[in-house]
Amino acid sequence: MRFRAKIVDLACLNHFSRVINTIAKLAKTCTLRLTVSKLYFILSDKVANGGVSMWCDLCQGNFFDEFQMEGVAAEHNEIYLELVPENLSRALKTAQNAKTVKIKLTNKHCPCLRVAVELPSLSSNSRIVTHDIPVGVIPRRLWNDFREPSVPDFDVSIYLPVLKTMKSVVERMKNLSNSIVIEANLSGEMNLKIETDLVSVTTHFKDLGNPPWASEGGCQSSVQGRDLESMAEARIDIKKLQHLLAGQQVNPTKALCNIVSKRIVHFILLHEDVSLQYFIPALA
Repeated sequence: MRFRAKIVDLACLNHFSRVINTIAKLAKTCTLRLTVSKLYFILSDKVANGGVSMWCDLCQGNFFDEFQMEGVAAEHNEIYLELVPENLSRALKTAQNAKTVKIKLTNKHCPCLRVAVELPSLSSNSRIVTHDIPVGVIPRRLWNDFREPSVPDFDVSIYLPVLKTMKSVVERMKNLSNSIVIEANLSGEMNLKIETDLVSVTTHFKDLGNPPWASEGGCQSSVQGRDLESMAEARIDIKKLQHLLAGQQVNPTKALCNIVSKRIVHFILLHEDVSLQYFIPALA
């Protein structure tokens, strides 16, 4: 089992750092799955137990100048590692104007991801800062626990408003309640609502648009024949939503959410070369 990769391009390095910072804000520990063409960061708290889950994938070719890996076996050419993303985020903070960053899987005293940052220096000797990030190697028999979460038939799919706007609304609302209701319809309308014994607050968004698949026949059976004006809604933990919005450093080109009434809200944030899915289960 071997893995080594190298980033030379500064823009790619900064972009990679932003992705890792976002993941570090969303997950204390996560699984890093390495394949020949992609890296996946996976958080699979069991949604059934009220945990959120996350699935983020990046095409390695858009970030790395060199990328070599050999998986656990020829027919299973993948590596699954458990790591604390905050540690990787910290290591990359030292690399803001680095000449190169090399990442390598090593096993001196325990399995580690070694991040070697070559910094520019005035003399001919380059300065290299090395970080060893402990990782756990996940055995082959457990890999099935980290498959891409399946998306249940949703009732409504809608584009999100500007995330900064949504974030400031949610931050104000979280002082009033622990939960928030997200509701949306197939006419591009979405409401964020808080209802407590003392106060009821609703923020309305209009003309957001619905993704093309929201109304395609046969793609999502539950959307078929649905009244365009009727709202699908789910009540979720407001802190989990705030977490997602506050952690965003990737500036997605598209952001949307799918609502399965009273069951789950599934967020998808897309950037050219990164896709982040985040599942927040509904509260009973």
